[in-house]
Amino acid sequence: MRYIHIDSIDDERLVTFTHLTEPQLRNRLEPSMGMFIAESPKVIDRALAADVEPVSFLVEESWLSGMESEFAQVDARWGTDVPVYIATSEELKRITGYRLHRGALATMRRWTLPSVEDICRGASRVAVMENIVDPTNVGALMRSAAALDVDAVLVTPSCGDPLYRRAARVSMGTVFQVPWTRIGGDGTHYWPWKGLEELRACGLTTAALALTDDSIGLDDLVERLNNTPDTPGHIDRLAMIFGTEGDGLSRHTIANADLTVKIPMSHDVDSLNVAASSAVTFWATRRR
Repeated sequence: MRYIHIDSIDDERLVTFTHLTEPQLRNRLEPSMGMFIAESPKVIDRALAADVEPVSFLVEESWLSGMESEFAQVDARWGTDVPVYIATSEELKRITGYRLHRGALATMRRWTLPSVEDICRGASRVAVMENIVDPTNVGALMRSAAALDVDAVLVTPSCGDPLYRRAARVSMGTVFQVPWTRIGGDGTHYWPWKGLEELRACGLTTAALALTDDSIGLDDLVERLNNTPDTPGHIDRLAMIFGTEGDGLSRHTIANADLTVKIPMSHDVDSLNVAASSAVTFWATRRR
């Protein structure tokens, strides 16, 4: 690694950390040039374990010795020219807006996302995030998907980016462990119509998590997953679709999905936050 002490966060070499927004880093016009910021050694560790290419590091001086194993891994895989910019805790706070409890950031290179067909091949349970925009909810859903053995995650064109810094941090780096991709790319008219057709073509039954008059209960869905294949209504492979904060799923998604499913509630509570509802659904639908 090349260790470089930084006197000011205005140093032009820190432009990716200080002056580019996350949408700018994503670089939709030139995807091959796209990058993202990974925050904390845990997230960086999991990215490196997934063979994500590092571009540069920004590390609080007191954390250098604690990251020796990460730097050795980078040297062995990517060569010794990757720069490590070293700053004080106060300088890092000026960059991030808050005190970093894990004093390390890394700029890392985005990878080419797989196709929906590739990611769904052989998957028995797939989660779909429809237009979820809060990075905390995106990250929480990814973390639950990893913890509860969901095979893959799909995000619709208007959904938040799982690689945004807060989303990746909330996911605890599991965004690098669970296979995911965008369904429909950035085409806003692809989802839900063609997107649902694509999921069915992959052999998945589509289940919209929504409160409607004809919604089945989550227990009913679980029974259909775990009964014998010759039982009427049996579900072999499932795509679970979760909607945006506040409004939930679009009416077009609800109308065109194979099923609508609800989690039974008590005390006049009508719904759960999407992070909570996805975790409950993932746990309930795991194979018995």
